[in-house]
Amino acid sequence: MKPGKNSVGLTRRQFVAAGAIGTAALVVGCGPRNLGGLESLNDAESRTLPPTCDQFTPADDYPSASQAGVLVYIDRQLTRHYRRHRDTYRDGLAQTDAMSRRNFACDPASLSASQQTELVTDVSKQNPRFFNLVRNHTFEGYYGAPRHGGNSDAVSWRMLGMDEPPIRGRAQYDLRKSPAS
Repeated sequence: MKPGKNSVGLTRRQFVAAGAIGTAALVVGCGPRNLGGLESLNDAESRTLPPTCDQFTPADDYPSASQAGVLVYIDRQLTRHYRRHRDTYRDGLAQTDAMSRRNFACDPASLSASQQTELVTDVSKQNPRFFNLVRNHTFEGYYGAPRHGGNSDAVSWRMLGMDEPPIRGRAQYDLRKSPAS
């Protein structure tokens, strides 16, 4: 073996560089993270939750709950303020997916609107705690402040004809307007 090389034939510098590249790949997302960049929900859960949320706030002239970012809102809250509900979500989403596959032979996202309604109705009867959490969190995410991940582009506020509500302790400035000369 040549001096400065290990049994694989790499120099110490090459070995450290390879380790740094591997670590960077994990941090950037090549590791076992969610494809959508979510913090709490895995890929299967992030496919099951949106059709459930959309039953509470479906699309019409305005975006549905999932189109308005409610999935991101709920995911963020499950890593922060609603961490205590994470197991309820995991169990409820697994149960919802299993019910969908058992009753309709496909995942919830592939169901028709009427089948999704039937599924969510069944979930409300079999797991009311999960149903109530999702309903409440969907409304929070849809009508709450966009800075929390939901209500993208303030769609619900525009739908209601509201200006951005003032936040106590913060001055409201429209930074898109240039100051008068």
